[in-house]
Amino acid sequence: MDRLPKWADVALVPLISLVMAAIISALVLLAIGQSPTEAFKVMVDGALGSAYGWGYTLYYATSFIFTGLAVTMAFHAGLFNIGGEGQAQLGGLGVALVCLSLPWPHWTVALIAATAGAALFGAAWAAIPAYLQAKRGSHIVITTIMFNYIAAALLVYLLVDVLRPAGQMDPASARFPEGAKLPALNDIPGFNLIFQKAVPANVTLFIALGMAVVVWAILWRTRLGYQIRAFGKSEPAAKYAGINPVRITVIAMLLSGGLAGMMSINNVMGEAERLLQNSSEGAGFIGIAVALMGRNHPLGVVLAAVLFGFLYQGGAELGLWTSIPIEMRIVVQGLVILFTGALDMMVRMMLTRAFGMFRSVQATQPDKGAA
Repeated sequence: MDRLPKWADVALVPLISLVMAAIISALVLLAIGQSPTEAFKVMVDGALGSAYGWGYTLYYATSFIFTGLAVTMAFHAGLFNIGGEGQAQLGGLGVALVCLSLPWPHWTVALIAATAGAALFGAAWAAIPAYLQAKRGSHIVITTIMFNYIAAALLVYLLVDVLRPAGQMDPASARFPEGAKLPALNDIPGFNLIFQKAVPANVTLFIALGMAVVVWAILWRTRLGYQIRAFGKSEPAAKYAGINPVRITVIAMLLSGGLAGMMSINNVMGEAERLLQNSSEGAGFIGIAVALMGRNHPLGVVLAAVLFGFLYQGGAELGLWTSIPIEMRIVVQGLVILFTGALDMMVRMMLTRAFGMFRSVQATQPDKGAA
C-alpha cells in the first residue's frame, strides 16, 4: 500500500489545503463583485506590512497558540475538547480575581500569580466534563459544548451582579491596579526599536511560545506523554499495558483546560486590563482550527496560530479600508477549517495517489547504471 512521505504529510498536505481554501475564497470575492488581488494586498499590508500590523497579528496569534495547544493536548489522548471557549472565560475570571485581590508591587509577581489563577480556573472548568467522560461515559464533545454556554452565563451574572463596581454601567470588572499592568512589546528594550507605536502584543507571547515547548516536552519526552499518546491511539491496548484510562482522561483534560485558561492573561490582563463579558473573543473555537492546521504538533500550532492571526488582523483591515465586509474573514477561516479538517483525507488521498504513480513510473524505468 502506498504511503505518503513524512515531509509531504507534515508540510505539503496543509499547504495544498491552504491554497485550495484561498482559491475558493477568491471565487467568493469575485461572486460578490470584489477584487481578490486587492483584498489580498490589503490583508498583507494591514497584517504584515508594518510593525504596527505585526503587533496585532502577534496579539491574536498569542491567544490562538494557547487554545491550539489546549486542543492538541486533549486530542493526543483521543479527546476532542471543544470547550476551550468556556475554559478561557473562566481563566479570565481567575486572572481578574488574582489581579484585583492585592496591590501588586510589580507586574512580574502579578503575572506569575495570574498565570497560576488562569490555569487553575481553566483546569477546574475542564475537570467536570473529564470526570463525566471517565466515570459516567458522557461524551466529552457534548459536555464541553454545554459548559461553554454555562461559562458564558456564569460570567454575565458575575460581571453584572458581583464584580461590577458601584456606579459603573457596562458589565465589566474594575480596572486592575498599576502593578498588574503587563508591558507591551513596544515597552520592552530592544523590541521598542521595532514596535515604535503602542501595540496590544505583550509579554504573554513569550509565555505562549514557552508553553509550546513545554507541551512538546510533556508529550514526547515524558512517561506521562507516552501514556497519553498510547491511550489516544488505542484505548484497549493502553488498558492491556496497564494504563489507567480514568487517570489519563482526567489529567489530559486538566492540562488542556489549564492551557485554554492561560489564554486570558493575554487579553484580560495584557490588553483590556479588566475582565469583560466576551473576554475569550472566540479564540477557544479558533484553537480547534489551529490544532487541525498544525497537525496537533506544538510547532505546527505556533505556525497555524500566526496564520490565523494574519486572517484576523487582515480581515479587520478589509472591513476598515474596503467595502468588503469584515465577515469575509469568517468565510476564509471556515474554508481553511473545511479543507484542513473535513476534506483533509481527500487531499491526502490525492497526494498518495500522485506519489504512488510517481513511484510506479520510477520503477518501470530501466536502471541506467546497470546498462
